[in-house]
Amino acid sequence: MSSNTSAPAAAPTVASGAASGAPDHSSRRWWTLSVVALAQLMVVLDSTVVNIALPAAQADLGFSDADRQWVITAYSLAFGSLLLLGGRLSDLMGRKRTFIIGLIGFAVASALGGAADTFGLLVGARALQGAFGALLAPTALAVLTTTFTVPKERARAFGVFGAIAGAGGAVGLLLGGVLTENFNWRWNLYINVFIAIIAVIGAMIFVVNAKRVGPRPKLDVPGTILVSAALFSLVYGFSNAESDGWDSPLTWGYLAASAILLVVFVLWQMRAKHPLLPLSIVLDRNRGAAYSSVLIAGAGMFGIFLFVTYYLQASLGYSPIQTGLSFLPMIAMLVLAAQLSTNIFVPRFGPKIMVPFGMALGAIGMVYLTHLGLDSTYAADVLPPLMILGFAMGSIMPASMQTATLGVDREFAGVASAMVNTSQQVGGSIGTALLNTLAATAAADYLAAHLPTTASVAAEAAVHSYAVAYWWGAGFFAFGAVLSALLFKRRAHSALSSNHTPVAQTDAAPVLAH
Repeated sequence: MSSNTSAPAAAPTVASGAASGAPDHSSRRWWTLSVVALAQLMVVLDSTVVNIALPAAQADLGFSDADRQWVITAYSLAFGSLLLLGGRLSDLMGRKRTFIIGLIGFAVASALGGAADTFGLLVGARALQGAFGALLAPTALAVLTTTFTVPKERARAFGVFGAIAGAGGAVGLLLGGVLTENFNWRWNLYINVFIAIIAVIGAMIFVVNAKRVGPRPKLDVPGTILVSAALFSLVYGFSNAESDGWDSPLTWGYLAASAILLVVFVLWQMRAKHPLLPLSIVLDRNRGAAYSSVLIAGAGMFGIFLFVTYYLQASLGYSPIQTGLSFLPMIAMLVLAAQLSTNIFVPRFGPKIMVPFGMALGAIGMVYLTHLGLDSTYAADVLPPLMILGFAMGSIMPASMQTATLGVDREFAGVASAMVNTSQQVGGSIGTALLNTLAATAAADYLAAHLPTTASVAAEAAVHSYAVAYWWGAGFFAFGAVLSALLFKRRAHSALSSNHTPVAQTDAAPVLAH
């Protein structure tokens, strides 16, 4: 069931420096981490930075409230459905080449969106952003996976990467507020061009392009079509539930189609000669626990960014910049926890302890948020739970990401990395649809029970609906705590803390492209 078997502790890792054209202990790896972190930040913050710009874009281009969701949905559909393909292409084309193509494509799509003078062009640009994001995100993680092979350095690198993955959304809120208030909404897209230029230059200089060893792998075309269609249907189904409700036939039609396509995909992977996603990758117990933890944490996190943003702006009257600044302490706690977790706690206790601990903290933070009211203050009522949740995510994400990519054969490092992004994206889609629907229902029930509907009643209804979403978010985290405690192996951390090189890198590490 597990592909994470022990390998002889031979010397290939020492010889790999020559193969890659750089000494194994060169500082080049840390510059590579900087480039990868920059690319990851661009992809992650783009999921929230555009949200802040939406009202201004709507006023400028004149599209309706019903159409507004497509600016978000177009990105998430393309990104979510093409992630596994993007990860596999990085395995086939080479990490460095795929990474640079993803950066350039994302920058071009962002420039098109920023210059859009029609709603259709903006939506098309967002879909193109999602497609190149699906190429870039798993490749960035695969570069990290195959670059850092020494356990201690790997832990530090994944601490940085996990912190960015968790904090990028909050950074996007702050950056979006600054750009929208001081420039205009288009700069929320144009900013990606400047980030991408720096990252491309860094990638050309620091990312090593190793030569391929052995025959060129082949792309599993039927598997690619099946899983892309399945993920598209899944993300669209949950997006449709958010806009049209759970009683919509279209919602359940797409979700049912997704389930059927996923079953067919699994059956095909069992017999395919060149499978897109070897089932041993996801059936490995630790890896499966890591993927499920990322999915659950992604679902729960949307309760923080989405509803705390609503609360701060609609209930407390914060500006976009003030809202973004309000999340900075959470980011600081997340970064602190990520570094403590990967450098001290995970090597000592392993993901079996750290991930459930983070999930439990997440549940506590969510319950704390349920007490927010119209007379609450930031320092006493909002700041403490945000800091708790930041520490929670810093405990969950790095340990889960590191475990999810540990021990994967380098031939499949890209698609294994894509599964991390896919888990986070699917979790976000589920969380957005479920929590929005539950909150809307709670608000409607509150208004129906407190007639007549005055401005104060409507404000109380909104706060009540947020509290319902937080309770459900707490439930997500509590379930994640139990599940991760049961799934992770007791000695899983030994592979993360030992001095042996993970099996994925024993034959030619560090390999960034084949």
